[in-house]
Amino acid sequence: MKPLRLEDILFSQGFGTRRVCAGLVQQGYVWVAGQEQSDPGSLFEPEGLVFKVQGQEWPYQERAYLMLHKPAGTECSQKPSTWPSIYTLLPSPLRTRPQKAAVQGVQAVGRLDQDTTGLLLLTDDGKFIHRMSSPKHHVPKVYEVTTKHEISDDQIANLLAGVVLDDSPKPVKAAACERVESTHLRLTLTEGKYHQVKRMLAAVGNRVEGLHRSAIGNLQLPQDLAPGQWRWLSPSDLEKYFKASNTALG
Repeated sequence: MKPLRLEDILFSQGFGTRRVCAGLVQQGYVWVAGQEQSDPGSLFEPEGLVFKVQGQEWPYQERAYLMLHKPAGTECSQKPSTWPSIYTLLPSPLRTRPQKAAVQGVQAVGRLDQDTTGLLLLTDDGKFIHRMSSPKHHVPKVYEVTTKHEISDDQIANLLAGVVLDDSPKPVKAAACERVESTHLRLTLTEGKYHQVKRMLAAVGNRVEGLHRSAIGNLQLPQDLAPGQWRWLSPSDLEKYFKASNTALG
């Protein structure tokens, strides 16, 4: 990767227009390698670069890949109808990273209902979102389900055999189904339909009282990532995810 002007680096990371980014540098708000910067045209190798803007540290990311622990009572929408948007949980630069598409910033890879908690991935890589949203990849997603009634052996058998939903001509099957406790089910799905877990449990005569996504592929939600918090995906995180999806980044 060739060296880039500092104002272009800031622009690519979502810190505003190039004029705004140049102003941040000229006003002394940008530091690189412990040195205050004053020239927006200074050249830096972007790969591996860590800089500070107004005292906050930022790593350069050619593409942004991150995980969010989605809390209850939030919507996976830029324009929520009732509940606060998950995007308000992210710092401004992640929401305004420039893209060729009309929508700026990182976007959620799939959605979770407003009352569902757990692991959510976000990125500004449109090809990645399209590729991972394709049903042909069958990326497994693990849900911790709290049910209203005790879970019977017959219900587990029916979930594994497949249940008929009103919008699917074929029975929808769980890839795995484990009763953790009498009203706690660990359910693995490889496709994503509207309210799928809730409708599948209703189809076998039970009801979802709580729903939490704990994993996507081999990528687990970290125990130290509290609801509402986010973090960058590490190279090992991405490797786990892409290994499970049988595809590659790029």
